[in-house]
Amino acid sequence: MSDKKAIVKWAGGMTFIGESPTGHSVVMDAGADSGGNDKGIRPMEMLLLGMGGCSSIDVMMILKKARQDVQDCWVELEAERQDDHPRHFNKIHAKFFVKGSNIDPKHVARAIELSRDKYCSASVQLGALAEITTEFEIVE
Repeated sequence: MSDKKAIVKWAGGMTFIGESPTGHSVVMDAGADSGGNDKGIRPMEMLLLGMGGCSSIDVMMILKKARQDVQDCWVELEAERQDDHPRHFNKIHAKFFVKGSNIDPKHVARAIELSRDKYCSASVQLGALAEITTEFEIVE
């Protein structure tokens, strides 16, 4: 294990400041229904964004290696959670948008598949409890 640690420190109310082992910070808070003040991202939202970021990095790296002329890339994520505690994600849908010239759909499909099933640690981790589905759209 690394000697650097992630730290989450209370900042009053239900607000916490998280600092990653690489020194980056994020504000987390609960919504008013849970006693928070909506001053930051919810922890479960961070998990979802983490998966989106991890997958997007993989997809871009794979498409770059495939010499695809990508000018923009984003992913829209929708998730459903269990009604009962622990309220983990049970379904996650990721729709990737890849903008560029002469983008080969086969390369995009393969990049998303490789990320979801092999390279993206967050997808694999969340996929242990959630059904993860994907689709993509090429934007010219």
